[in-house]
Parts: sequence; C-alpha cells; structure tokens
Amino acid sequence: MPRVCHFTGARTSTGRKIRYRGRPKYQGGIGLKISGLSRRKFKPNIQRVTAVVDGKPTRIKASTRAIRNGLVVKPLKRKYGYTRKLKEMATGS
Repeated sequence: MPRVCHFTGARTSTGRKIRYRGRPKYQGGIGLKISGLSRRKFKPNIQRVTAVVDGKPTRIKASTRAIRNGLVVKPLKRKYGYTRKLKEMATGS
C-alpha cells in the first residue's frame, strides 16, 4: 500500500532545503548568500486505523489531520446497545 491518506489524499511531496551563509545587510554585512541546495521530502503523518467505510470496519491508512478533523469514523468496540429488552424482543417471548 502506498503512503497516501485514504480521505485527504495527502502523500509524500518533495522540496528543497536551502543553506545560507554570510551576515545580513541589516547587521552590517553584504547580505546572505545561498551556499547549498539539497533535495528533501515532506512526509505526512500516516497512521493505520480501523474505520467504518461503506458500513463495514476496514483497516485503512489515514493522516493524523483527517483523524483529528473527524473524517475517520471508528467502529464500536462492543455492542453496548444490546440489552436484555432487545434480547427478549429478538426471541419473541
């Protein structure tokens, strides 16, 4: 499975890391000079979670931003709504 969020589509993106050298002009220097450019990757914080997708609990990959914003609906761990009254109605007595 790729490193992609199921809900937001967040994936690894690329960029550059810039290294500067010198003294800024406002401090009396001749300005900052770029002394190095290197490639880097920005990786989203992807977590494997169990979420309800199409009415069924499924293991998916979701970014923490999607989890925090409430896009991920987690299934119930137990059937708390299953009470004695419901059991009696199911048996028909």
